[in-house]
Amino acid sequence: MLNRVGLIVRGLAAVLLVLVAARVAAAEEKRLPVPAVSIRAGEMIREEMITERAFAPSLLGVAMFIEGRQILVGRMARRALLPGQPIPTNAVEDPWTVARGAMVKVVVEDSGLSIVTYGSAMQSGAAGALIPVRNTDTGVIIRGVVQPDGSVKVMDGS
Repeated sequence: MLNRVGLIVRGLAAVLLVLVAARVAAAEEKRLPVPAVSIRAGEMIREEMITERAFAPSLLGVAMFIEGRQILVGRMARRALLPGQPIPTNAVEDPWTVARGAMVKVVVEDSGLSIVTYGSAMQSGAAGALIPVRNTDTGVIIRGVVQPDGSVKVMDGS
């Protein structure tokens, strides 16, 4: 009888130990947003393209991954993102306001004087990005900051 009680107590202790270990392992897991479908480079990320998955910290290593789905929605993939895989922080960017090769309005302002011309964007960029633009009249390459409306404002000294 004592042997049975001892076996039952040991069995219960083992079960409790397994439950505690499972709980500790679950507490250490990190839930990250991952693509639910393949997302191509240049594609805008929508809410329905993202799901969450738990990862063990040892699998994530030291790489920096995006931790919130709100950071992803409305941004653009810089490279292909595979379903179920964590998304590195450098794999997404703000959507482009100006695409490479597009004709853009170039604005130069100085001392109340405003000059407007047109040029060809030599690089894609989001609002606030400094990009090179080739002046269509002269062929000269100038640098300017992309504005939210898609124009490029030339900075002093460009």
